[in-house]
Amino acid sequence: MRLLLVRHGQTPSNVDFLLDTAVPGPGLTALGERQAAALPEALADEDIEALYASTLIRTQLTAAPLAAARGLDIVVRDGIREVSAGDLEMLDGHSEAGRTYMETIFAWPAGDTELRMPGGESGAEVLARYDAVVAEAAALGVGTAALVSHGAVIRLWTSARADNIDIGFAAARPLDNTGVVVLEGSPADGWKVLSWEGAVVDSAGRGAQSGPAGRPLDEVE
Repeated sequence: MRLLLVRHGQTPSNVDFLLDTAVPGPGLTALGERQAAALPEALADEDIEALYASTLIRTQLTAAPLAAARGLDIVVRDGIREVSAGDLEMLDGHSEAGRTYMETIFAWPAGDTELRMPGGESGAEVLARYDAVVAEAAALGVGTAALVSHGAVIRLWTSARADNIDIGFAAARPLDNTGVVVLEGSPADGWKVLSWEGAVVDSAGRGAQSGPAGRPLDEVE
């Protein structure tokens, strides 16, 4: 199975660099709407047969042009929403809150899945809910499914489940709005990342951990 993990288009909270993870969340900016409108052409070579979005409005708005272009229904699932910021909700991602958020997330694929976001979810809970939606899509028997989701949770799930990248790779490579990670595999056999925002991925990469906007964590103030 080919799995496309697509980050949503730009939101006002992205512009203000806020840890905005609660449902239903904001809509898209004018730029975000243009990014969403460009997705059908950007993914023209992908034979997408199933399309999912999270319970946050921004993913559904991002998926809408693609759904219209392909004649697909958008399947909304809570399992692929963003990692809840808990007590850090709506705090400045440039602050210590942003550091805590990302350090917690990237502790999970390293094995500390019982660690809990302050006032929020544990890694085990986040991965389980995301796994469930991926398994549902795989059970459809389609060749390609697209999940319109969120930057941090895509990086988390991919670094935890793909065989050919590690935490350093995902931590050092933030996803732009409407950035796409392409994987191949199945829940039973495992996953391999084929490309990360258009760049071919051959093997595990290394890099410094990064904050919510991709800045190295030692630069987050």
